[in-house]
Amino acid sequence: MALLYGDPAKDGIFVMRLKFPANYKIPAHTHPTDEVVTVVSGEFNIGMGATFDPAKTKALTAGGVIAMPPGTQHYVQIDKETVVQLSTRGPWAISYVNPADDPRKSQ
Repeated sequence: MALLYGDPAKDGIFVMRLKFPANYKIPAHTHPTDEVVTVVSGEFNIGMGATFDPAKTKALTAGGVIAMPPGTQHYVQIDKETVVQLSTRGPWAISYVNPADDPRKSQ
């Protein structure tokens, strides 16, 4: 992750770039603010809903953009190394639909 502008912990706009390795998954989750994701390189496969289903993802390639309002349930499947730019507002947070999917909690 590289923070390009602003502070995700504070009120206000921020922009960050995220580099995902191949075969990376993000379980179904939400954010409390609007989110705009722009694909810089690679392929960002995003699905909507509370249940992770790679068959229901939509592939966005370099230059592709998706905007989501607060509370949108979504999940991500990365098949090859991918870089995205995230533009949103802080304070930023991520809430997993299924709390057991949250990697910040000990298993």
